[in-house]
Amino acid sequence: MLAHGDWLVDPGIIGPFLLAVVLVELTPGPNMGYLAALSAGQGRRAGFAAVAGVTVGLAVYMLAAAFGLTEIFLVSRPLYEALRWAGVAFLLWLAWDAWKGGSEVGAADQNRRSKRRLFLKGFVANILNPKAAIFYVTLLPGFIQVDHAEPRTQALILGSLHVAVSVVVHGSIVLGAASAAKLLAKTGKGGDLSGLRKAMGVVIALIAVWLAWETRL
Repeated sequence: MLAHGDWLVDPGIIGPFLLAVVLVELTPGPNMGYLAALSAGQGRRAGFAAVAGVTVGLAVYMLAAAFGLTEIFLVSRPLYEALRWAGVAFLLWLAWDAWKGGSEVGAADQNRRSKRRLFLKGFVANILNPKAAIFYVTLLPGFIQVDHAEPRTQALILGSLHVAVSVVVHGSIVLGAASAAKLLAKTGKGGDLSGLRKAMGVVIALIAVWLAWETRL
């Protein structure tokens, strides 16, 4: 049996860490709103294509944090503000695209090119999400213990757990939104889903306003 100090990460912090990241992922944010709107309008395949992009974006932040690169957002206020407002602008654009029933939210095209665009949108949505950067700068270091593996190794392990949790949460959002849209369509209450897409557009716009307020320093 491994002694306490033989573990790469402190086994006692894994449970609290998982609880923390679950709460973070369940907090309404840009990824949640976009994935729900996309999946309701275009279905689970489109939603999962976007989830793949979101996951890669999160992995980029995780690797950047492991090598100390995300701390630049705390050092450089202009860079952080640029990221913050770019994220807000991108969300507002997604909201407008959902409202008017753009080419990808609610479109029937499922070809490879469309999947690539959806992947890219999910990736950009997460890269421009300052919450992801702040998570790795502020929350993650508190779970790294000096009497275990080197900090970079611990950051990679814990970050990988965060990515895994995000896949489960985002996948559940995709399945739930797509199933709800199908149910509405079958009962005749969903119509052509244009009303649902407009509602999702409003939700994404509200999330953009919330993000602008919540991420101010």
